Amino acid sequence: MVTWLNEPFEMRFRLIDGLTVRFAASADRDDHALLLSPWPESLLAFERVWWRLAERTHLVALDLPGFGHSQRRDSLMSPSAMGDFIVTAADAFGLGHPHVLAPGTATPAALFAAARHPGRLRSLVVGSAAAAVPLQLAGMIKDIIEAPGLDGIRQTDPRQLVNAALSGIRGHALPEAVRDDYLASYQGNRFAESLRYLRSYPAELPVLACLLPRLDIPVRIIAGAGDTAVPPANASFLQERLPHSKLDVIDAGHFAWEDAPVEYADLVTSWWRGAAG
Repeated sequence: MVTWLNEPFEMRFRLIDGLTVRFAASADRDDHALLLSPWPESLLAFERVWWRLAERTHLVALDLPGFGHSQRRDSLMSPSAMGDFIVTAADAFGLGHPHVLAPGTATPAALFAAARHPGRLRSLVVGSAAAAVPLQLAGMIKDIIEAPGLDGIRQTDPRQLVNAALSGIRGHALPEAVRDDYLASYQGNRFAESLRYLRSYPAELPVLACLLPRLDIPVRIIAGAGDTAVPPANASFLQERLPHSKLDVIDAGHFAWEDAPVEYADLVTSWWRGAAG
């Protein structure tokens, strides 16, 4: 168990919808939030912001199926299907009307969850995620989506691929234990199989784009100005279509929660207390 300023962070497993899912929870509070870890990290992605977020809010951090250390189900490896699982997970933890923090790959799934289950979620914080139609991506993510198949990736050491993706973290040396957790999350064929989710974007994001104007939920979008993998144009695409949204572009790269944890946490907690409170 890790403890950050007296806030316990014990990673455990439980069965949700027949899948073994890893999670961590903070001390109980009146307010509740579900934190969904981004690819290719794990719930330890929230290590740098945990104690700030937990000060006033009960947190449940989750590795979604097929990501981090949670069991995969192939039928869930798309944002629309994963959106339904998010609501199932909230039910499993007794979170009746939670805030949801869903950076990176979790963003489109959280938006699908809000669109298909109106009134179920209290607010969203999203960003650093593919959203624009047509796709506006670069680097490894673009290459993965446009590749004719996954044979080349399956033949490459997943540790090499995860480390290449994590090179987008600027000005912060990942603790060895955290990096090791990320690497272990995608060992064997787990990295290649996780890409089913990203490769569904060309079909899924146009569907999501049509749903965005109907979302009656407060959404804060946080993007890194220096994100070269998922350019801020994706955040602008969301802001222009979501009727109750606010966009903040901060001095960070793709992994904004790692690069600028204090500013990132302040934006999240102010959203929870204010516009979504």
